[in-house]
Amino acid sequence: MSNEQPNAPVTGVRWQENVAIVDVAGDIDLNRSLDFQKSLLAVLEDGPHRIIVNLSGVPYMDSSGVASLVKLLSRARKSGCQLSLVGLTTRVKSLFEITRLDVVFNISPTEKDALA
Repeated sequence: MSNEQPNAPVTGVRWQENVAIVDVAGDIDLNRSLDFQKSLLAVLEDGPHRIIVNLSGVPYMDSSGVASLVKLLSRARKSGCQLSLVGLTTRVKSLFEITRLDVVFNISPTEKDALA
């Protein structure tokens, strides 16, 4: 039985046809990454053709948050779903660049770019 948590990392999911746009807010660290991961995988279970994760509201992410996104990417690929990340702050984007995951993930500056 899942109650909406007021401090949940995923603040909403918007649909545009078969594309799920997931809005995320707040720091994604060890304390919040499990909720983050569960929320993302729940969106995948709804069967979108594509998921766009909007991280513009995320000022900080640690390795546990990145691991949640890697797990989502792996599951998405297995189910034939495309995954895009948008709105990465400079700090979060540098984490993806340092770990070389910027070449693994489809990263766009805006939702509009990701949808194009």
